[in-house]
Amino acid sequence: MDDSNTGASDDDDRSDSVVKGLSQSRDKGLNFEGKKSNSAGESNPSSTFTERNSLVSEGILAGQRIAKISVVTLVSIGIVEILTGYYSGSVVATADGLDSISDAAISFIVLLGLRIAHRPADKKFHFGYHKVESFAALMAAIGMVAIGIVIFYNSYQAILHPHEIRQPVLTMVVLAAAGAVSLHRAFQMRNIANKYNLLSLKTDAKNSIKDGSASIIGFLSVLIASQFGFLQMDAIGGMIIAGYIFSVSYISLKKSSLILVDSWQNPKLTELIKQHVEQKQFRVGEGPEQSQTKVKVRSVLLRPAGMVSQAEVHIEVDGDKPLKDVEMICLQVEMEIRSKFPDLERISTIPHSSIAKPTTTQSTSFKRWISVPDILHQHRQQQQQQQQQNQKHERRP
Repeated sequence: MDDSNTGASDDDDRSDSVVKGLSQSRDKGLNFEGKKSNSAGESNPSSTFTERNSLVSEGILAGQRIAKISVVTLVSIGIVEILTGYYSGSVVATADGLDSISDAAISFIVLLGLRIAHRPADKKFHFGYHKVESFAALMAAIGMVAIGIVIFYNSYQAILHPHEIRQPVLTMVVLAAAGAVSLHRAFQMRNIANKYNLLSLKTDAKNSIKDGSASIIGFLSVLIASQFGFLQMDAIGGMIIAGYIFSVSYISLKKSSLILVDSWQNPKLTELIKQHVEQKQFRVGEGPEQSQTKVKVRSVLLRPAGMVSQAEVHIEVDGDKPLKDVEMICLQVEMEIRSKFPDLERISTIPHSSIAKPTTTQSTSFKRWISVPDILHQHRQQQQQQQQQNQKHERRP
């Protein structure tokens, strides 16, 4: 066997030993943190994370059940109201029926979004399908805007050409019953959406509350138009329903769009995470060389992902520490954050050398911090330059 093969095998052996050492250190860190949490009477971070995942799954399933009920209920109400509006000639009843049918379509979109969001990560979507739920809320809001425009146009035409309602009592009974059923279902949906923090279901709940309120407004519009002779009130009620639709769709469009573009709306949480990490001490080393150290947090980057959030934490570590100690510090930081902030599904801890200085690239004006791999790369380049200089000096006579 030649020397090159022997050197390669030695390198492989050293790499294997390093990987085994890091794996053992990581396991020890997990056991150490678990024992420390149990002895202090605190919950284990890994169990907290598991409970959070089960809560997310439970919320998606609960949202799917209420969304199915919502679709069936809204389709039934919409058909009855449209038939009543056609039979009585009431514009507001027809508008409320169209609104209910559109709400049923929106609930169906939300149901599809919740089904897809429940899928685990795969080769195409490495971070999972959580944002599909926000995308479904966005599509639902766009559909609401389109229905609102149609209702407003028909109501405007009815103001220009008012007519008497043929069966006002029947129309009022249907609208009152539709409003009661819609509001009852909407409050059930809102409770589930708030409990599990489901954005698309919150949008659907607001839409359902709007639908129930619209039915009550339709009831009052028919009452005024039939009892006081103000025929245009029927069409005005339809315009008010369209205004409700526009207001709810605007809020939904804003929230879902901000999530899809990774806009974080809670800056206080960033400071809380930073303060929490910097106040803690983390274990490094093993045996008699074991010690406690603190870390400095350079930045905390947060991004929403539907029902959950993700964090990227940049910390400073001593550039002279062994790689396995750096890994153990990163692991303990991640577990500490996860135990305190269980809503963060994915946490990435990125170490930087404490001797690194902020540098400005030539192509851009923003500043970036040199990470540990950058420091190692620069160190290798400096060694190579030093070796080249030494060789030049040796060649000189």
